[in-house]
Amino acid sequence: MANEVLVIGNSGSGKSTSYEHLNPKETFIVNVGKKPLPFKGWKKNYNNFSKSNPKGNYLETDDASLICNAMAYVDKNRPEIKNFLVDDGQYIMANEFMRKANEKGYQKFTDIASHMWKVVTTGKAMRENINFILVGHADTSTDVDGKTTTRFKTVGKLVDNVVNIEGMFTVVLFTEVKVEPNKTISHSFLTQTDGTNTAKSPRGMFPELKIENDLNYVINTANAYYNDDTVVTETELV
Repeated sequence: MANEVLVIGNSGSGKSTSYEHLNPKETFIVNVGKKPLPFKGWKKNYNNFSKSNPKGNYLETDDASLICNAMAYVDKNRPEIKNFLVDDGQYIMANEFMRKANEKGYQKFTDIASHMWKVVTTGKAMRENINFILVGHADTSTDVDGKTTTRFKTVGKLVDNVVNIEGMFTVVLFTEVKVEPNKTISHSFLTQTDGTNTAKSPRGMFPELKIENDLNYVINTANAYYNDDTVVTETELV
């Protein structure tokens, strides 16, 4: 079973930038949104994966079956790959929904949920030394009592009723952008919920509520936590 992380945030909040410090020789990225990655030199380090280039570490597709096939291939044939990222994962659902916009009935929503579920379960089922990271946009909704909650964006309640994306992950991080007093802009990950989002992580995994938006740090910290048999006490968390 792979180590899984879900990253959620608004566009431009530092989700994709957080990949910058990952070792490209150990990283495979599926770019669902098919847009340039926001860090210098990424094209030099990430080469297209294909039948003619099975050693590639980059794939542009929103097709759930192709993503699952890539996962299966990497899991069995690419032992050097330690990080498998699906960037802009919500477009797996959104693009399929738009392609089926003229279809009547509810079956299309079940199909969309099933395909997204397959991507997540296939990622989670990869070998234990792979870090499976799903990244997607945030969506804020308000319930009948007026409470707002921000969570992973899908294509609506009909999909949410079939599959709960956050419920399939142990670590769920939310991006936060803040203007500091000196007018600089900081980008962080929230490691626990503040009551308005679905962020979560195991007790004591991260030292603070807010950490730097660096997936390399997140992965190293999470793996060290899972391999540490030290009992975390309440005193240590204060």
